Amino acid sequence: MSSLATTRRRGQPKGISPLSSEKMETTTRGHDDEKIITDDSNGTAMNECASTEKPMQAAGRIIAGLSAQWIAVGVMLGLIFGGCCSNVYALEAIIKVEPASGTLLTFVQFLFVAVTGYFSQFDRSRPPFFLQENKVPLRRWIINIVLFFSINVLNNHAFSYDISVPVHIILRSGGSITTMIAGTLYGKKYSRIQILAVILLTFGVITAAWSDAQSKDSSNTAGRSDRPAFGTGLIILFVAQVLSAIMGLYTEETYKKYGPQWRENLFYSHLLSLPLFLPFAPSLIRQFQRLASSPPLSLPALAHLPGLGLGKNTEGETAGLHVPSQLAYLATNVLTQYACIRGVNLLAAVSSALTVTIVLNIRKLVSLLLSIWLFGNRLAVGTLLGAIVVFGAGGLYSLDSRAKTSRVHKGSDTK
Repeated sequence: MSSLATTRRRGQPKGISPLSSEKMETTTRGHDDEKIITDDSNGTAMNECASTEKPMQAAGRIIAGLSAQWIAVGVMLGLIFGGCCSNVYALEAIIKVEPASGTLLTFVQFLFVAVTGYFSQFDRSRPPFFLQENKVPLRRWIINIVLFFSINVLNNHAFSYDISVPVHIILRSGGSITTMIAGTLYGKKYSRIQILAVILLTFGVITAAWSDAQSKDSSNTAGRSDRPAFGTGLIILFVAQVLSAIMGLYTEETYKKYGPQWRENLFYSHLLSLPLFLPFAPSLIRQFQRLASSPPLSLPALAHLPGLGLGKNTEGETAGLHVPSQLAYLATNVLTQYACIRGVNLLAAVSSALTVTIVLNIRKLVSLLLSIWLFGNRLAVGTLLGAIVVFGAGGLYSLDSRAKTSRVHKGSDTK
């Protein structure tokens, strides 16, 4: 036996042959990246700890991902239901006093969103307008802008034709039907459960809102002589719903092609719509003057803010800040509308047009129920029945959407 073999035997632990030593070295080298150590008990313990940490780390990542998703969903729903429902309250407070102020509402909302949206698109390295480079071609937004402007003006202008807030909710709830019809003509496919859910949801909202409208108008339905004006309002809202269905599908295709650029859509759809209000300028001025002459609303909470220079009343107390009540409601309407729009755009960026319509229809019912409660109206039996139908239909649609998503994932796993 050679001296090299003798040296190897002397350097080995007792009971290990040269052949087994070579196999151990080969095994250790071949699986070094897996941290396999066959002759070290401490290494074995480290390996067990590492194998235990891997599932824990994976579970932590899954939990963190799910938490982020649920937070995002909560933010979207909070903006939609909180902002939109509060917006309807402020809207009804204005419409009851000045039903012809719908166009002014639309203009102020567009102006506010355009100004605030500019900050998200600001880029100091791109004079003279200092706007970020468009990710979506401007010509693609033009169609969206015209549709968006027309829909908002028509919806708010309808209040001038004896359309109350409950009836407004009734007719706008038909958006799910018009969206599905437009989608079918566009080549989209819907399951039977989705079709049933949309029909039930629309029926529920119509039942709830119509029952509320009947209970409100039961004392003065006789002798109404404004049916032609009311019919004109119905036609205006129907046209707005058709345009809304078309815009929803068009926006969905834009997001599929260029990505969910909802901030860009939000900014340009409001900014480039402002010049379209020029023909309405005389009417806007008259509407603002009427709101400014409304009875004052006292805001005592703002009386203690520095710099307002408020005096003392006859009892020596600091006088509250008085502003025209309708202008205060106008400001509330604008702020809540901004929150509502952000929520809707966030939802549209991650879901289909029909899903957006479903969520908005449920939101409309919640707005109706809050309106009944806040304005002291009695909850009619039909309204309660409609609420049950709508929430049941929303759950049915949600379950069908989850089942379809699960089937898609399973099909992709088998490929």
